[in-house]
Amino acid sequence: MTATVTVYPLASGLPHDDVMEGLDLGKAHIPGRRRAIAKPDRLRYERNLAEILSALGLDLDTPGTRETPRRLLAALVDVTDGYDGDPKLVTSFPTECHGGANCELAQIVEGPIPFFALCEHHALPFFGRAWLGYVAHEEILGISKLTRLVRVLTRRFGVQERMTHQLADSLASLTQAHGVAVYLEAEHLCTQMRGVREHESRTRTTAYRGVYERDASLRAEFRDIAGIGRGSR
Repeated sequence: MTATVTVYPLASGLPHDDVMEGLDLGKAHIPGRRRAIAKPDRLRYERNLAEILSALGLDLDTPGTRETPRRLLAALVDVTDGYDGDPKLVTSFPTECHGGANCELAQIVEGPIPFFALCEHHALPFFGRAWLGYVAHEEILGISKLTRLVRVLTRRFGVQERMTHQLADSLASLTQAHGVAVYLEAEHLCTQMRGVREHESRTRTTAYRGVYERDASLRAEFRDIAGIGRGSR
């Protein structure tokens, strides 16, 4: 079973405030500037986690579980390190357009890029693959930067629909491209481990900006590369 959600561009064509709020891709995050939890807070969080885990039935008085609250807190910090940003994302390279207003280069598509995220509704993981495409103008990103962009925006609490918006708007902002396309497909453990317990479902989301909105053949080319509509696995 596959659920398909198309994320349409905002009327203004610009990132909406609630989409971009708090979104810092790297300019304010210098190398080594990471989130830090003061020791008194860390110990309090570990005690709180221990109380919750114990109430749920976990025996915390065994050699294998005594450190579980500490490990769980450390794991949560690690899997949400997208909030730390990535200073390498600000690096871009000039193309051959040299200021030509109508200069368009070939479509650039990168994927599949694996990602893992935490659902903000249940704090359970959802994971899958992303495809990013853009038609460059005066700047391009190194191929690895597209992977970095996916990781910095997915290694947070969120929802897939919003992350699709954020990836499209952020890639457009970083490259000033003529157009941007984003496709995400993911499995959500909040529907597989609980609730309806649907083990075979995948959620797919798409977002288009710029020339992709106007050019059906360009969208079709991107969709064909990403495998949308014929199964990408």
